[in-house]
Amino acid sequence: MSDAAFQGPRIHVAAALVAGGDVVLPEGAARHVGRVLRLKPGDPLVLFDGQGREARADIAESDRKKVSVHILEVRDGKGESPLSVHLGQAISKGDRMDYAIQKAVELGVAAITPLYTEHGDVRLKGEREAKKLAHWQAVAVSACEQCGRATVPEVKAPQSLSEWLGQRDEALRLVLHPGTPGVLERAEHVASACVLIGPEGGLSPREVEAATAQGFAALTLGPRVLRTETAPVVALTLLQSRFGDM
Repeated sequence: MSDAAFQGPRIHVAAALVAGGDVVLPEGAARHVGRVLRLKPGDPLVLFDGQGREARADIAESDRKKVSVHILEVRDGKGESPLSVHLGQAISKGDRMDYAIQKAVELGVAAITPLYTEHGDVRLKGEREAKKLAHWQAVAVSACEQCGRATVPEVKAPQSLSEWLGQRDEALRLVLHPGTPGVLERAEHVASACVLIGPEGGLSPREVEAATAQGFAALTLGPRVLRTETAPVVALTLLQSRFGDM
């Protein structure tokens, strides 16, 4: 079946997608489909499971209490980049973190870890951290619905920069910091990469040294200082252009 057949709003469901089966949409998705989009029985939509599969479906039943859909066809999603990028993003205040996560997902990131850094002024604990993490994962889901991905990148639990650095084994490791231009042009083709983005106040010299000790190369993005939510957009665009599918 052609891509043209997979038309309609994209909805994430945490359920097995089986051709010929029926799925009852969860409350939030049902409310969006029934009350916001005002879709009726017979209207098409696309479901995706967040694990790489998507389904062409029609609405079978829609009322105030329940929306069920009938699955017509299931296939592998087609929105994933051949380059697997793990983004380490210093946690920022307000909607800046939401923006960074949303755009990173649109640009094909494979995973995101919110980071506590020396100059970062956000510290989350206990229930507050759990709520924030759930919110960020929902941002990632929403971005997938918009951009056509069937695999939802995991937003991992926040951790310290030192912990994150110690876990890195990607073929190409980059930290946004002034350095010698041309690091991407000199790099050989890679299938995996990670990018470290500092907070509004930047990474400390000690943090940059720690990243360098773990094999990170400095990526320079020109003469202007970018905001912490803008930097991952530019870095991921360059990576996808050099090694991915842009």
